[in-house]
Amino acid sequence: MITEYRHTPVLLTESLEYLHLKTHYTFVDATTGAAGHALEAAKLIGRDGCLIGIDQDETALEGAQTRLMALPDDIRPQIELLQGNFGDMDELLLKAEVPKIDGVLFDLGISSMQLDPTRGFSYMEDGLLDMRMDPRTQILNAAEVCNTYNAADLTRIIRDYSDEKWASRIADFIVAARKEKPIETSGELVAIIKAAIPASARRAGGHPAKRTFQALRIEVNSELTVLRQGLDAAIRWLNPGGRIAVISYHSLEDRIVKETFAAFADRCVCPPDLPVCTCNKLPVLKVITRKPVLPRKEEIEHNPRARSAKLRVAEKL
Repeated sequence: MITEYRHTPVLLTESLEYLHLKTHYTFVDATTGAAGHALEAAKLIGRDGCLIGIDQDETALEGAQTRLMALPDDIRPQIELLQGNFGDMDELLLKAEVPKIDGVLFDLGISSMQLDPTRGFSYMEDGLLDMRMDPRTQILNAAEVCNTYNAADLTRIIRDYSDEKWASRIADFIVAARKEKPIETSGELVAIIKAAIPASARRAGGHPAKRTFQALRIEVNSELTVLRQGLDAAIRWLNPGGRIAVISYHSLEDRIVKETFAAFADRCVCPPDLPVCTCNKLPVLKVITRKPVLPRKEEIEHNPRARSAKLRVAEKL
């Protein structure tokens, strides 16, 4: 889907500046991908540092390993690449046997290395309707969602996870279509979505199936739940003064990041009319970016994928 952008890290300069990485730091790239951010971070933490990369995709990690090991010996940090989901960060960092970390980056963009069109991720290419990021460990797939969820649940998923205004109509068309035969491929689903959305509404706003496919991918991979788990774990593992940076690409992700940072920055549960705090729930984070950092115009022109990116950063107290 976005092959042309997969090796172009978004908000690279800004994210590294805000992370304040130093030599000897232990840094976690929670979404390593092609190591676009990790490669530059490795240069900053140097040979006395430790870089831990996490990714679900084995092929991505192999590519990242090649790029990182190509760094000169005198600047290359200790490198540990772990296959897994950042929602399982506690287990992964225990496996890496690090006591604490000094910085962590989440780039929540989905790369073409992850979105294998043969598994139904792409609305532009036909493939089995799967959408699992990690078929080794996941059971639920997009075909099961489309063929077993009732119309109300399909409507909720499509509406809440993508802001698709035709969610109810698309859900009704999916339920009607599966009565004739099971929906098995991405091509079949695209045809159903196109039939559900009036022709006049299909002329603007990009591909008519884009939002529904996003919603199904989020549901299949529990992306929002996993994000909350990953953020909570990363904050626990940070040393005081360590920073967490998150690059998100749609409003649902950005809202979760913003609310999570705010919750850790203001933990007081005392009644609002109480003049003095008595709960003694001290803040854990200081929010560094009160408003999200957006990509510069030049970056968007060079890499259109950056257009919707938002960077938020917080520091462990």
